Amino acid sequence: QVQLVESGGGLVQAGGSLRLSCAASGLTFSTYAMGWFRQAPGKEREFVAAVSWSGGATNYADSVKGRFTISRDNAKNTVYLQMNSLKPEDTAVYYCAGSPFPIITAQTRYDYWGQGTQVTVSS
Repeated sequence: QVQLVESGGGLVQAGGSLRLSCAASGLTFSTYAMGWFRQAPGKEREFVAAVSWSGGATNYADSVKGRFTISRDNAKNTVYLQMNSLKPEDTAVYYCAGSPFPIITAQTRYDYWGQGTQVTVSS
């Protein structure tokens, strides 16, 4: 079956950096657009970033543009989220997800989801 396993979360001070990874198995990874979403306590899950199947196109939420970078390595079946200049408002559980559609922000278009990894940014 399909598995998406996130790693790399943790506690970091404001202004710091973290790199999240999501290892995929059980799907033809190179044919799926991949996305990162996050859910803060008491809030709905929201789109963060997405990358096309080839890695040639990306899309970001306005709140993370210029600070976060999504990338993928199809040889390793892994998608990454490099997070720089972290802010306390970036604190959330971060989820990776896979979509058979071209690069897309709508959660309903994602078929597969990981279990999430916690990112906590202290002020």
